[in-house]
Amino acid sequence: MKPVIITVIGKDRPGLVDAVAKKVYQFGGNWQGSSFAHMAGQFAGFVEVLVPAEQHQALIDALNTLDGLQVQSQSVTDTLEQPDEMLRIEVMGNDRAGIVQELTNVLHGFNLNILHFASTCESAPNWGSQMFKAQLRVGVSADLDRDDLQEALEAVANDLVVDITTTLS
Repeated sequence: MKPVIITVIGKDRPGLVDAVAKKVYQFGGNWQGSSFAHMAGQFAGFVEVLVPAEQHQALIDALNTLDGLQVQSQSVTDTLEQPDEMLRIEVMGNDRAGIVQELTNVLHGFNLNILHFASTCESAPNWGSQMFKAQLRVGVSADLDRDDLQEALEAVANDLVVDITTTLS
């Protein structure tokens, strides 16, 4: 079995995930994990599947026949070294242009690998502005100074609340 990452995007409609799952099953694939979202009327997501090597291209060709869906794939040949520890970082503060770039710049400065990043902007009725919220999972080395990381993230803005916890995965 060969690991393959599949990305899909297209106009959202009922049954898209089912159509992708049927194609994966049809070509002997085993669905390992996925993440899907509805954004601005579009369906976007990615799937990790294990597929018999000889079925890889046939699966991709079949997925490309799905109406209105753009598909890309990447065979996985190398994997990253596992981090010593995983951290969950939750961030909340007033939204503004550049906040994601500033946060990711801090993480890059600490040489951290972002494994998961989910963010939203929500109306803050009591404040009359948009609130930025993000949840991240990062891989870190054992020698990381968490206090330094927390201070650096909180320095991005004076209203930013940052919570860092250890996670198992």
